[in-house]
Amino acid sequence: MLMSASSEFVTLCQEQIALLTQGLGATLSVVYLTQELAEATTGEAKLIPVVVYPDTAVVRFIEDTAPVSTRKSFTVRNALALPKQKLLRPSASQTPNEAQPPLQEEYVLNDNQIVLPLIHEGVMMGLLVTAREDRGWDEKERSEIQRIAQTLAIAIILDQRRAWLEHSLHQQQIIQEKQQDLLDNLLHQFRNPLTALRTFGKLLLKRLRSGDANREVAASIVRESDRLEELLQQFDKVIDLTAGDLAPFKLPDKQVFVEATVQNEPKPPLLLPGSEDKEADLALVDILNPLLVSAKAIAQERKLQLISDIPPNLPLVRANSKTLREVLSNVIDNALKYTPTGGKILIQAGQEKPHFCGIAISDNGPGIPQQDLEHLGERHYRGVQAETEIPGSGLGLAIAKQLIQQMQGEIQVFSPAINSIIKSPSAPGTTFIIWLPIVEG
Repeated sequence: MLMSASSEFVTLCQEQIALLTQGLGATLSVVYLTQELAEATTGEAKLIPVVVYPDTAVVRFIEDTAPVSTRKSFTVRNALALPKQKLLRPSASQTPNEAQPPLQEEYVLNDNQIVLPLIHEGVMMGLLVTAREDRGWDEKERSEIQRIAQTLAIAIILDQRRAWLEHSLHQQQIIQEKQQDLLDNLLHQFRNPLTALRTFGKLLLKRLRSGDANREVAASIVRESDRLEELLQQFDKVIDLTAGDLAPFKLPDKQVFVEATVQNEPKPPLLLPGSEDKEADLALVDILNPLLVSAKAIAQERKLQLISDIPPNLPLVRANSKTLREVLSNVIDNALKYTPTGGKILIQAGQEKPHFCGIAISDNGPGIPQQDLEHLGERHYRGVQAETEIPGSGLGLAIAKQLIQQMQGEIQVFSPAINSIIKSPSAPGTTFIIWLPIVEG
């Protein structure tokens, strides 16, 4: 990995050099960075001067200590091979706050020059060179120089981590831009066949006579096409978000931070058809009947038996009609997906508990293991189903749960199924009950 230095790091180096110059009287100070990170034991990396005091110090130091082919840089190996010099190698386990061992005479070049490697966890990152002409260094001054070297070593590794994070964020932005372009293209291409599908459905509906059993199928095609169109409109809203809509939150001046306890904050509303509409008093039969037409068609194609029990005199419920259809569609789709060929699905409405009316959707599929039940509703969680060939994203139940909670409702899951009509020892099944608040009075 090539080394780089930020302006903040250079400023810190200048401040540390100022401490050497003004506080300790150094007449020569140089901070070198290795061209790239290297093992401290190899000494193969090339050194590049980053901060020099005075400006000509690096050239003079190189000329006086080691012949090299360039006046701009020299290798760590050259520095290690300088005559009569030793490098102080701090212990990898040593921390900046620990007491520093005094520099021995062998670490001093000509009694007044010191070279310290900048090492962090066994990685060579640079050198600190300092000297003064009028006198040597005492023990206290050498300890101070070693602390400065350790400060620089920590600053280098933090600066490299910053550079790595910036590089990673840049790469992530490139990937996101490519994904955005692909999504835009796919949505644009999706519109043409969707428009054609809606048109064909409407034409078919007009050509079928009243009383024809196929009119319900044609009406379902038009209805589901309208649903897809609404989803596309929501996609457009997300895609059209500007940089201002996504501006980062800025803290006020003098903001004080304290450690906060974790709280269950309400989740933002989902961008789904009707999620922005107001709730109203609804008759469940009006919501369920159109969904049952589609569900029965799918069940027939998959050789499943779908049984429905929807009493006509159910109490009104308070809900968002489009959102409720989305919830019921997701749960019914789950039952159709996980019930094997020849299985049964039972949809019942009218379950009662104080202030709520329930819709139970049961199947005689393989059921849900106990260890997976507590995770249902978590986004992308599929449990044992992830090991099957049944396609899925683990989002359907998570979306349904969140939408129901927004309508002050609740979803309960039972496995084995609680309805004895369809379950058996070999097919325990699952029951989902969707509870909705009833309209009082």
